[in-house]
Amino acid sequence: MIPIGDDNRDRTITPYVNYILIAINLIVFIVFQGMGNNLEFTYAFSTVPQEIVTGQDVVTQPQQFQDPSTGQIFTLPGLQPTPISVYITLLTAMFMHGGWAHIGGNMLYLWIFGDNLEDRMGHGRYLLFYLLVGLLASLAHVFASVLIGDNLQIPSLGASGAIAGVLGGYLLLFPRRRVTVILVRVVTQVRAIFAVGVWFVLQLVGGLGTLGGSSDGVAYAAHIGGFIAGLALVKLFDAGRKVQAREL
Repeated sequence: MIPIGDDNRDRTITPYVNYILIAINLIVFIVFQGMGNNLEFTYAFSTVPQEIVTGQDVVTQPQQFQDPSTGQIFTLPGLQPTPISVYITLLTAMFMHGGWAHIGGNMLYLWIFGDNLEDRMGHGRYLLFYLLVGLLASLAHVFASVLIGDNLQIPSLGASGAIAGVLGGYLLLFPRRRVTVILVRVVTQVRAIFAVGVWFVLQLVGGLGTLGGSSDGVAYAAHIGGFIAGLALVKLFDAGRKVQAREL
C-alpha cells in the first residue's frame, strides 16, 4: 500500500516549513552526498551509536569487499572524522539518505502528511516538533542497538524517524481523514487510521524480525520510537491552536 495524497481542502496556511524540510533533504543528498556517492561525507555526519554512547569520535580503516556475483573488488571507506560534536550528528543524520529509493519514499510521506500538522500547529511549532521527534527517534535507535548487542559502529541516517513522528501525530489528530493510496494496483481512499496503522504494524513486524536475528538494514527502532514520540507530543504542540471545524 503506497499513499499518494490526502484531503487538504481545509488547509488554511501554506506549509513553508514542510517545503523547506523537503528541499534541505534533497539538497544535502544531491549536493553534499553526491546522490549517495560521497561516502566520506556520509560517514562523517551519520549517527554512529558508539559515538553517542561514549561521546568520542570513532574513525575506522577502509575495508575491501568482493562482489560474489561479479568477483569485482571494491573499497568501502571507514568511519570518517566528524568535524563537529558527535552529538550533533543526531541532527545532521536526519537530513541524509542512502539512495534515491530511500529519500523518495521519505519525502513522499513528508509531502503528504507533514503539511496537515504544520497547518494545525503553525510554522514554528511544527519545525520544533519535527526536529524533536527526529532526535528522539535517533536516540531510540541508539538505545535499541545497545540493548540487543548490535554492532555500535554501524552508522544510521535518514529522515524516517522524524517522519514516523509526523505519522504518529497525524494519526492522533486526523484519524478519519481520507488518504488516497495505491492498494494492489488499485487507487482508492482509506481512513488515515488504516493507512498509517498498517505502516506501523509493518515496523513492529520488522523490529521483531531484528530481535530474531534477521536484518535488512532498516532502523526499525527509530521508526517505532519516532512514531511513539509523535503520539506522545503532538497534543502538547497542538495546544493553543484553533481546532479545525471539520474532520475529513
